[in-house]
Amino acid sequence: MNADRWERLPPPLLRVADIGSAEGDSEQVRLRKRVLNLAAVFMAALSPVWIVTYLLLGLWVSAAIPLGFLLATPVLLWVYSRNPIYRWFRSAELAMMLVLPFALQWSLGGFANSSMVALWALTSPLGAVFFIGARRATPWLAAFAVLAVFSGLIDPVLSESAPEIPEAVIVTFFVLNLLAVAATVFLLVQYSVRAREAEHDRSERLLLNVLPESVAHRLKHSDGVIADAYPEATVLFADIVDFTPLSEGMEPGDVVALLDRVFTGWDRLAAAHGLEKIKTIGDEYMVVGGVPDPRPDHTRAIAGMALEMSAELEKCSADGAAPLRARIGIDTGPVVAGVIGRSKFIYDLWGDTVNTASRMESSGEPGRIQVTERTRERLGNGYRLRPRGEIEVKGKGLMTTYFLEGAAARGSGEAPRN
Repeated sequence: MNADRWERLPPPLLRVADIGSAEGDSEQVRLRKRVLNLAAVFMAALSPVWIVTYLLLGLWVSAAIPLGFLLATPVLLWVYSRNPIYRWFRSAELAMMLVLPFALQWSLGGFANSSMVALWALTSPLGAVFFIGARRATPWLAAFAVLAVFSGLIDPVLSESAPEIPEAVIVTFFVLNLLAVAATVFLLVQYSVRAREAEHDRSERLLLNVLPESVAHRLKHSDGVIADAYPEATVLFADIVDFTPLSEGMEPGDVVALLDRVFTGWDRLAAAHGLEKIKTIGDEYMVVGGVPDPRPDHTRAIAGMALEMSAELEKCSADGAAPLRARIGIDTGPVVAGVIGRSKFIYDLWGDTVNTASRMESSGEPGRIQVTERTRERLGNGYRLRPRGEIEVKGKGLMTTYFLEGAAARGSGEAPRN
């Protein structure tokens, strides 16, 4: 149950549910406390049904047992509200839920005459699974089993001196006990399944935030190394110009918030163009086209995103003192992609194409998109590219590069290269 649903509870019930909650409680502990409090109140609220019935039948001892639970629960909650005794309160409630149904059954003359009221004791080990965990709940199940076997052994003796209870009352309470306990079991199982599904969904979302969907699927179904060679892909690196000196004059929270706006905007562009964001390193951003799912237009998809990145950057820096600019570098060629790490996964790329794209970014100019000859050839005539000429690239020597300036005008036979 999420926070919004808890807030829908009537104020009195919400106050009861929050008894014993502390600021340092985790969400799981807080949920356990709330459910235990409400379960105790719910069972106490049902007690008058048994109390009144047994009083009308003159079964004073049998009426006193649910009366004891009815009186003990508010007293325990009152003490619990004033003292940090959650574990003690939990144990006391589970013990009453376990022992009192069996005691009531013994006072009524056994399984049949009591309408199997001992079924209520099953809520104790089931509740223990929820409140203290599956392993630590085992002793509660063992205690239930011991009491059930003991009740079976003494049932012939109890049935001989069983009090007179109208058949209609026995049948009615049998149905009531069966339905109530079944509903309790159903709700606990339903919660467990929903919690597991929610946790699975969260894990899936986290995994897909780290790995491409197809790679994540392979990782879940294979223990081997995930590595693939791609004969051709297009890699883009982008770096925010002069971000380090700019960030030195900003509050840490403002630095992170600005980068989050920028990279979230670029993530949206990558998704819109069908590209795979690989990673961010500081204020540097890396994205690839044609990996892990090959596509023939990977270079054009990267070019389309690159041409929109500066506009997205301007929107993100609209409230800043100075406009932000990016250097963008692109190269096309073979790459190797794979997953590394065991406890923390990362999907990464390797190869000369990756290194060259990084060099295109670092040797580029602010506000411009520098591409290699290989990328220019793949783009064809659909884009305007301005030759930069030969430049010295670290680790690569002299390279002929181009600045990508935009899409070619419609109807033009060839992109101008001035």
